[in-house]
Amino acid sequence: MVYDTYAMYLCEWYRTREQNRRYFLTIFRNFLSKNRLMITHHMAILLVLVPTAQRLRGDLGDFFVGCIFMAELSTPFVSLGKVLIQLKQQHTLLYKVNGILTLTTFFSCRILLFPFMYWSYGHQQKLSLLQVPSRIPFFCNVANAFLIAPQLYWFSLLCKKAAQLFDTPSAEKDG
Repeated sequence: MVYDTYAMYLCEWYRTREQNRRYFLTIFRNFLSKNRLMITHHMAILLVLVPTAQRLRGDLGDFFVGCIFMAELSTPFVSLGKVLIQLKQQHTLLYKVNGILTLTTFFSCRILLFPFMYWSYGHQQKLSLLQVPSRIPFFCNVANAFLIAPQLYWFSLLCKKAAQLFDTPSAEKDG
């Protein structure tokens, strides 16, 4: 989380430093205002979620913690996409292939992850998938809802971006 935030700041710094030869504080303030949601997300995970999960769970839940860390498998593709945009390479095959990999890994590792965890727990406890939410502690369902909500939002943004990317040639032909 620290690395992601620092990498985001570096991208902002490199992008804006040549424009106006801005000072550090100006760039930093702009970075904070433009990335408020993502920074809040990273800080909440780093400062609240991880320590809380480590303290409350004791020796339980290693499988579920591992599953949550699996969500980060999509991060390299998201990052590569941002780098390609900064290099103005949106027209390349690499950008399109990376977009497909981003959508695939994001959906698999950040969206399908939650039903998979419920299914795995149900399978272990010999419960149906539909029985699991009522058989696990309420705070687990609440925590999962808080974790999946931003994933669904970001996935919708990725889908919109992908639709624009793959719609552009047909729109140009029609217009």
